[in-house]
Amino acid sequence: MNSFETIEGKRNFDLRVWAKLGRFFRAYSRQIAGCMSVMLVVSVIDIILPLFQRYAINHFIEGQTTRGIWPFTAVYFLTVLSQALLVVLFTRLAMRVEMCFGRDLKNEAFQKLQEQSFSFYNVTPVGYLVARVMSDTNKIGSMVAWGLVDLMWSAVYVIGVVIAMVILNWKLALLVIAVVPPIALTTVWFQRRMLRQNRKVRHINSRITGEFNEGIGGAVTTKTLVLQDTSAAQFRETTGEMKRESLRFARYNSIYMPIIIFFGAVSTALILARGGRLVMDGAIPFGTLSVFITYSIGIFEPIEMLARIFSDFVATQVNIERVSALLEREPDIQDTPEVVERYGDVFHPKRENFEPVRGEIEFCDVSFHYSDAEENILEHFNLKVEAGQTVAIVGDTGAGKSTLVNLVCRFFEPTRGEIRIDGKNYKERSVGWLHGNIGYVLQSPHLFSGTIRENIRYGKLDATDAEIEAAAKLVSLDTVVARLEQGYDTDVGEGGDRLSTGEKQLVSFARAVLADPPIFVLDEATSSIDTRTEALIQNAISRVLKGRTSFLIAHRLSTVRYADVILVVNGGKIIERGTHEELLGRRGYYYNLYVHQFEQESASTLFRGERTLDDTAEYGV
Repeated sequence: MNSFETIEGKRNFDLRVWAKLGRFFRAYSRQIAGCMSVMLVVSVIDIILPLFQRYAINHFIEGQTTRGIWPFTAVYFLTVLSQALLVVLFTRLAMRVEMCFGRDLKNEAFQKLQEQSFSFYNVTPVGYLVARVMSDTNKIGSMVAWGLVDLMWSAVYVIGVVIAMVILNWKLALLVIAVVPPIALTTVWFQRRMLRQNRKVRHINSRITGEFNEGIGGAVTTKTLVLQDTSAAQFRETTGEMKRESLRFARYNSIYMPIIIFFGAVSTALILARGGRLVMDGAIPFGTLSVFITYSIGIFEPIEMLARIFSDFVATQVNIERVSALLEREPDIQDTPEVVERYGDVFHPKRENFEPVRGEIEFCDVSFHYSDAEENILEHFNLKVEAGQTVAIVGDTGAGKSTLVNLVCRFFEPTRGEIRIDGKNYKERSVGWLHGNIGYVLQSPHLFSGTIRENIRYGKLDATDAEIEAAAKLVSLDTVVARLEQGYDTDVGEGGDRLSTGEKQLVSFARAVLADPPIFVLDEATSSIDTRTEALIQNAISRVLKGRTSFLIAHRLSTVRYADVILVVNGGKIIERGTHEELLGRRGYYYNLYVHQFEQESASTLFRGERTLDDTAEYGV
């Protein structure tokens, strides 16, 4: 599991974590500064408004006059109108910061994912990546925009109110200020526990989402294994845990809020008791008492907000750590600066500098092992494939057949030695140049949402409909399309779900053919195709691969007999190599594989009544 998947986050606020987003803050520094400046003015107005109340009571009510009421009304109206307009302005600014900040984080995270090597996706669950790109970036954008705004308003309001009360009457101010420390301590105590509880709830919610998705995705398997009760019981257990932890969070909140209300009531009572006596003694005007009551009631919400925002800032640090870990992760396979200078990168390729590929591939003293293993899969391996030759790689399931082609495609790089294409170390050219010259047909191909025509066109974005249909015909996809009501405009569904695995392979094969690459890799490309379609596609393969360098990973040995070189893999090692006839003649591992597979196929065809007496001739048995 990758580092950003296990980050729990720091328990205390750490400015160094937030500094990792420095370049994003700089990009929107003017908007953030503008938003906080506007909020500063709004908080000052909130502090001033009760003073209008004081003036109105002292001058108009106690003075029993209406003289100056219209200028007062105009100033008050303009002040309130200004506050409303400023609220609209800061809301627009904050929303812009939130949306743009989140957008930029998503774009950079997604681009970083495009740069990652094949090995990264081998070990990283998709769910974690989706959470990093979507949920974490949304949380960060929201916290940057609204958290800073609320922090500014709360801090300025609390400080401003305390100063205003001290100026008006420092003795009454002490009564309010005396209640602030117990409120602050109570808030910190409860906020820490509610934050910890909220983390538990979010973690369980993630589990619920995962189990829900798994339950839907594996519905067929669940039904065929009659595991509905087990699956439902497991889901009920998780949701029950969610209920228990959510209720615990609700209990904290239900206790905390009455305590805050109680302290507020105590503060108001003290102000009324002491302030009322001062008013009766004529020490302060009644308007001043009304201001203190307003301040004493209003000061506790921003204090609570300050504690909550600070807790949210600490909680958001884990999101920043996770996203930063992704943004800072360098691909396992990278081009050198010199190569990038000449050929560009995958996002800005300099195609005018791309040399044509003949297709000669050479392994020169190559040793290789995966990063999580010490034993070499390849050791001092040498192989030269001439341009236009076909190399077949066979072996049992899990024997390591894909390792060679992964090295050829530079999904991984040799631990020692080098791989040359057309006589030149492929590290001296760009990854984009190499991948642009390889057609790869996977055993489990992926189709994008859209039509069959659109999926084939991914192989060559400027291809005409005639070229698309010619490629489809070459791989016998036209026979499948003919049965579909909308033909090439049939929607394949999400991931190609509306097509069978064999049909998806045919679409993937047509896409690779359309790209017209000089190097082909077919990874079990006919494993999910029925026997009749396989016979058709074998003829297509022989035509498509003619004159191209190709690598065939095959389980059915009947598909590799005409290969120029056959490599036999067992236990992650290449144990035999040669042509079909040479390997049969040695009566070794390949011979045993071939005979065993023949016996299985013969039993199957005999059951169907299709076996002929000539079937054994080629095997020499």
